[in-house]
Amino acid sequence: MRSIGEMARDSGLGVSALRFYDRAGVLVPAWVDPVSGYRWYEPGQLDEARVLARLRRAGMPLADIRLVLAGWAGPDTDLVRGLLKAHLRRLERGLTDARVEFSALRALLDHRENPMTSSLTAAAQLAVPAQELAAALEAVRFAAGTDPELPTLGGILFDIDGESLTVVATDRYRMAVAQAPATGHDGPRVQAVVPLPLADAMRALLHGTEPARLTVDGDRVSLESGDRQAAGQRLGHDFPDYRRLVQLPEGRRARVDTAAFREALVTGPVRGAETREQDGVSYDVSVLGVTEDGTVSVQADAADTQDAIGVNRDFLLDALTSASRAELILELGAPTAPLAIRRPDDDRTFSLLMPVRLED
Repeated sequence: MRSIGEMARDSGLGVSALRFYDRAGVLVPAWVDPVSGYRWYEPGQLDEARVLARLRRAGMPLADIRLVLAGWAGPDTDLVRGLLKAHLRRLERGLTDARVEFSALRALLDHRENPMTSSLTAAAQLAVPAQELAAALEAVRFAAGTDPELPTLGGILFDIDGESLTVVATDRYRMAVAQAPATGHDGPRVQAVVPLPLADAMRALLHGTEPARLTVDGDRVSLESGDRQAAGQRLGHDFPDYRRLVQLPEGRRARVDTAAFREALVTGPVRGAETREQDGVSYDVSVLGVTEDGTVSVQADAADTQDAIGVNRDFLLDALTSASRAELILELGAPTAPLAIRRPDDDRTFSLLMPVRLED
């Protein structure tokens, strides 16, 4: 007999997925311990689980998966072959439909007035306290994208609006926002996406107590601190409207001791590492829940917890480090809503992590 953990490891299905398919009657364990509720599987069920994992990755509907597994071991494979062929046709039709829709969207974009022409001629010059700008860049740097297919996310947005400078980074799965005070700019709002190498060079200049001078002039952006300067071209892409992305329904807030919470994440249970991938990289999933007394706990199982949320553990650890506070506030909404990590003393600096779906 195989334990559920061994079955998850060898089949490519996570423990949470095995529990889900048990409850759905698709892959029922051979025996369940009546005392502990622990699931055990016969050796022959491993092949079924591996087939199920492949069908799941191919996006086959649950109703068809049931029939495929029911007929998989039988001598007549016509039904199984027919179901596989039908699903492949659905995928091909779906891809064709998607191509049509994307072609229409590209045409709409081509016919829209491109605001980049005017934005690349915008200019601004302002003074920013060096230490506060350094802290802001450190707070968002971890969330910057590295996907070459999405170059506009491969930088940090500098958003100059009145007497504030907001810096933002996102790689789709996480977003970080921080602000620093600024003086000297009284014109219209100016935005510039600074490439990561240039943003890192700027951060390296920010020492001491003297204000740094940030200049945006057309497609060029520079930062001067003392007698040193870092300058280069900004990215020629529009950054997504982050202000829309951070408008979230209010969730349940809980204050955590950062060091203790980090230890709980590092030593606590994880789920689905063998089946979770993000841009080709496997990762561990931590499941978080809030107890009745307002304590955030790292859970082994979310099957019976409606408000539990799954997150990429490494991303959460990065966010805790970048927040740079002994205590933090975690805001948990619905399982499908982003997890917010906030500073108790600074509501202008925060990060968001996209949730990981716990059951498929």
